[in-house]
Amino acid sequence: MDKKMYNRLGICDEVVNFSEKILSDLRERFDEIDETAEYNQLKVISAMQKNRVNATCFAATTGYGYDDVGRDNLENVYASCFETEAALVRPQITCGTHALAVALSAILRPGDELLSPVGKPYDTLEEVIGIRESKCSLKEFGISYSQVDLLSDGTFDYEGIKAAITEKTKMVTIQRSKGYQTRPTFSVTQIGELIKFVKSIKSDIICMVDNCYGEFVEKIEPSNVGADMIVGSLIKNPGGGLAPIGGYICGTKECVEKCAYRLSAPGLGQEVGANLGIMPAFYQGFFMSPTVVSGALKGAVFASRCYEKLGFKVVPGSEESRHDIIQAVELGSKERMVAFCKGIQAAAPVDSYVTPEPWAMPGYDSDVIMAAGAFVQGSSIELSADGPIREPYAVYFQGGLTWYHAKLGIMMSIQKLYEAGLIDRNLF
Repeated sequence: MDKKMYNRLGICDEVVNFSEKILSDLRERFDEIDETAEYNQLKVISAMQKNRVNATCFAATTGYGYDDVGRDNLENVYASCFETEAALVRPQITCGTHALAVALSAILRPGDELLSPVGKPYDTLEEVIGIRESKCSLKEFGISYSQVDLLSDGTFDYEGIKAAITEKTKMVTIQRSKGYQTRPTFSVTQIGELIKFVKSIKSDIICMVDNCYGEFVEKIEPSNVGADMIVGSLIKNPGGGLAPIGGYICGTKECVEKCAYRLSAPGLGQEVGANLGIMPAFYQGFFMSPTVVSGALKGAVFASRCYEKLGFKVVPGSEESRHDIIQAVELGSKERMVAFCKGIQAAAPVDSYVTPEPWAMPGYDSDVIMAAGAFVQGSSIELSADGPIREPYAVYFQGGLTWYHAKLGIMMSIQKLYEAGLIDRNLF
């Protein structure tokens, strides 16, 4: 590897040499990631072939979007790939939080209770649920909420969950990824065990999995282990970096139909919703997704090993199995968080000259710093890092449309900490 190109980008020889030593130990992990990516690539191709994807699927529609062949067939592709009865895949879903809000409000009715058996949800869902007061929250519509925190070792509190399920409990929401917490991400197998336990207590409970950041990380998805709905964003894993907007809900026919009525209007459902000419990006992004996810996973493992060697706590550890693309690094101070994010921003192809600063971002209860020079605004499958400015001052790194970009981002983050004297230079 020619150091000169890294030097040209502002990375010193010490950081380059450190990184190359780290990489020499990761070949076996990378081979495992590639094997999973190959399996998932074939799964996607199989779903596309089964549903006879052809050039007519890429045609643009406007207005009501009646008889949109490409839109309807894409939903069949998602349902086939994730092995569900139906799917809702729409550009009208603006983000992951929106997709989850649609799913929750479609299923829950006044007097029902929503249960989270995995502790607090992601920050932006707090206002959707009403944990933090907000207009039009579920709480305002008479829907109650309860949660059971994880045990100290990060596992499910089965006794607590059993006690929390009542006649009012209509729906269980399971967040697969860690969000802004330094807990482990749940494997699909763990999620399946939790769903089986919940349904053994109350069989008609609807189990929804927030699948954000987890698609194609493993060979199976939560829909393969009993989830009634899986929900995600197209500007994360399944969009492959090409989808400019959108979200999906895959699940039982009944659940998806209700979600479609909530997204558009009762009586209209999936019949309306023009694709506005972005079907090629949706199809091709889904096709590319397994490969893009594999690059992001390699970047996450590389980040984990690097920051372990530099003495920081990381979740997950570099030797642990991975179940999403997010890598948490506890940096211990605001200054280190800012330096890390400056490095990620400096490695970006877009807005590399911008300096990220913490700010009061809508939907969060503390200042948040975000670094992302993305082709699609807010795209978490592209190289990015963010985190709330609060203890334990953890930054959450994810994405990278290619492994090489993810590698550069981590090297640049180390460079910024190195330059600022915020890490021990004797380790290099």
